[in-house]
Amino acid sequence: MNLRLYDTRTRAIRDFEPRQPGKVTMYVCGATVQSPPHAGHVRFAVDFDLLRRWLLHQGMDVAYIRNVTDIEDKVLAKAALEKTPWWELAYRNERAFSEAYDLLGCLPATLEPRATGHIPEIIALIQRLIDAGHAYASGGDVLFDVRSFADYGALSGQRIDEVQPAGDTENVEAKRDPHDFALWKGAKPGGPSWDTPWGPGRPGWHIECSAMSTKYLGPEFDIHGGGLDLVFPHHENERAQSQAAGDPFARYWLHNAWVTAAGEKMSKSLPNSVLVSEVVRRVRPVELRFYLAQPHYRSMVEYSEEALQEAAAGYQRLESFVLHAVEFVGESVGAAPIDDRPAVPGAFTAAMDDDLGVPQALAVVYNAVREGNSALAADDKEAVLARLVEVRSMLSVLGLDPMDPRWRETGGADESLRSAVDVLVRALLDEREQARARKDWAAADAVRDRLRAAGIDVTDTPHGARWSVASHRVASQQVASQPPESE
Repeated sequence: MNLRLYDTRTRAIRDFEPRQPGKVTMYVCGATVQSPPHAGHVRFAVDFDLLRRWLLHQGMDVAYIRNVTDIEDKVLAKAALEKTPWWELAYRNERAFSEAYDLLGCLPATLEPRATGHIPEIIALIQRLIDAGHAYASGGDVLFDVRSFADYGALSGQRIDEVQPAGDTENVEAKRDPHDFALWKGAKPGGPSWDTPWGPGRPGWHIECSAMSTKYLGPEFDIHGGGLDLVFPHHENERAQSQAAGDPFARYWLHNAWVTAAGEKMSKSLPNSVLVSEVVRRVRPVELRFYLAQPHYRSMVEYSEEALQEAAAGYQRLESFVLHAVEFVGESVGAAPIDDRPAVPGAFTAAMDDDLGVPQALAVVYNAVREGNSALAADDKEAVLARLVEVRSMLSVLGLDPMDPRWRETGGADESLRSAVDVLVRALLDEREQARARKDWAAADAVRDRLRAAGIDVTDTPHGARWSVASHRVASQQVASQPPESE
């Protein structure tokens, strides 16, 4: 493999070499399910889906584990606020996340374990840490002794004495050091609990992921991923407790950047959340996927409606070429299923191998679309087909092929609406063509301007006029700059 990835632990781009040739093991921290997903939540799912798809394209067998944190302080607090059983709230939001992942075209995880389904593994790992002298029971809790692990802070670059004490338990006086964090929390009246050698209680957040990842991927695995906000303390603590127990743990640490709103991380606690269920009422799911996928995974994304609509218009330009090219070369040829590992241009491969350089890879796609549109205008069927195959192959690797049944089927009402609009637009185009035939340029201009004002872009070809949807902002600019029909 020629793939190189940025490793948070070493703060450098490294050659990616899986433990076992031909197989990649990935553990990605999934949702803490106290609320339904907003656009910021699902960015990690799209980014790591892109990585997984690229590994599959390279011929790798990928084991992809994405957990569900269904027992945690935030879940319990939200359930108490709503006066809802914690397990009911957790399951309801877990389903909402699953629907969002599927809506955005993310491949199903190999396995999606819940924290509450792994209490025996959590207890066993805690006992290993106690036996190794890295953890201690105190006041009903079990705590990790951070100063017993000399390499603590190496992942995040933090120094123990320079960070705030762990605020994960009310039983502060039971800690040897205020920075020690909870592996197990003693039971509270009316709260969920399981029996352990140290008394009833529930797991801490960090130990859950260590137990689940090693159960399914073993003591050492290739990639541990998640959002940038998880580097400290979550992933730092995961690494510390797993390695303190004697497990090599993750070989590469990858983190995607945030979606921000007004310069702040989009989060459940801020009034800037944009629920996925609401966003897909304004743009199609494939357009939301494109919006989240097009920046580099380590770049922050500032959310705005304008940026979202610009991304939707960008995808529509790619889609427009594909649809017109399929129409030109024939449905049976142009819409044929893409191979599982399609051939893609070398420049696309080089971009993806360079730390998953999706922006550079999309530049290759756009270039192929420009060439394809020129071939359409020149009535060059052979060139159109070649570019169509290239574009669809590249977009397929990114999970964005417009001809993928997922995106065509999820259109549903959109497809019916497009068919209805097509009838109306073609009637106007016929009216425009008749005006051109009698050299009534003013009437032809008026028809074209009416269409453009409605966001319909018209392209004249040797086979007649074709139409596509353009953003209103772009359409208004084109109306002003378009030469009159008589020219």
